[in-house]
Amino acid sequence: MAEIFVDANHPGPETVRGAYLAIARKWRPQTLEEMSGQAHVTRTLKNSLTSGRLHHAFLFTGARGVGKTTAARAFARALQCVVGPTPLPCGTCGPCVDILAGTSPDVVEIDGASNNSVDDIRTLRDGVRYLPASARFRVYVIDEVHMLSRGAFNALLKTLEEPPEHVKFIFATTEVNKIPDTILSRVQRFDFKRIPATVVAARLRKICDAEGVEITDTGLQMVAKAGEGSMRDAQSLLDQIISFGGASGDDQQVADILGLVDRRFLYEMLRGVLRCEPERCLQSIAEVYDSGHELDQFTDELLELVRNATIATMSEGARKFLDVSEEEKAVLLELTSGVPSEQLSRTFQVLLDVHDQVSRSTRPRLVLEMAVARLVAIRPSQPVGALVDRLVDLERRLRGQGVASPRGRDPEGESR
Repeated sequence: MAEIFVDANHPGPETVRGAYLAIARKWRPQTLEEMSGQAHVTRTLKNSLTSGRLHHAFLFTGARGVGKTTAARAFARALQCVVGPTPLPCGTCGPCVDILAGTSPDVVEIDGASNNSVDDIRTLRDGVRYLPASARFRVYVIDEVHMLSRGAFNALLKTLEEPPEHVKFIFATTEVNKIPDTILSRVQRFDFKRIPATVVAARLRKICDAEGVEITDTGLQMVAKAGEGSMRDAQSLLDQIISFGGASGDDQQVADILGLVDRRFLYEMLRGVLRCEPERCLQSIAEVYDSGHELDQFTDELLELVRNATIATMSEGARKFLDVSEEEKAVLLELTSGVPSEQLSRTFQVLLDVHDQVSRSTRPRLVLEMAVARLVAIRPSQPVGALVDRLVDLERRLRGQGVASPRGRDPEGESR
């Protein structure tokens, strides 16, 4: 099935009745198979559809923008398709088309924030008695279900415990802790995770390729990280970037729109620290300050860069935990070539202390500039055993030259 879900006959600008359709809506997955980053949820739901072991009530919980409502609509289509229940609805039958258009009389979406009273739930309870108009089930999707009042939850209990066979409930919430235990014990709960930045970036790349938009992998990685695990937030940011830069956008434009510090300044600062070049560090600080960025944000992003650099030096297996593009990963490996991870770890500890000072100081630039002296002075520490061996070797050479041992003692510790 195609992944552009508005109108396959209109490949041009994304419009619905002349109105622009946001990327987050245009590229909303329509089947469980198309969802990204929630395999633990979609696999269970697909297995239940295949086996026919369908519970009467489901609870989808997780952070914003991770696919709860999308999964609810996709699951409703899977339940109602004429060839189903099936994990892969046909997309052409009456129920599939109606649900996609939002006009199905048998799939009722309710906003729990604005329909949270006892009377609203009583109306719902009266409606569940009626058979579906044309589909297999009557499906009730209640978004932000935690907003229901205590009385509304109590009114829902009996119906939720023993609903008619033709009724399915799907609840979605961002605050599961506000839902009474009596409700939780009557539903199948699915916890949606924050989507990894690499998965979000891959999805954004697919969207950009289909839309004819040129943004680098590094730029998309920045967008994905700014989304903080939310696919919808990342797609909204991508929409904003396209509005600003058109069909192409360089990394600088992406950083400006996201309010991030130019990556060039961050890498120059780290390069100066690792190569003991204070003038390079001071130049980076001056450019960041002159560009109008807050220095505590600069040190915050620098901390993350040092973390990535440290992981890059650990092992090849450890690099899978880097949420950066392959291009940036190559730069990190080149920058840290020959640098022991222990030195980077000490740099991180010093920088963590500096970040705290910069965040609280009324003169952050002075604090950061003075900290350069500490940062460039960091050297790899040597094991104690190596130092002892060097001292022993030095003493042997001194004895061979007839020089007295320190404090006038021989190696056995006796006074001369």
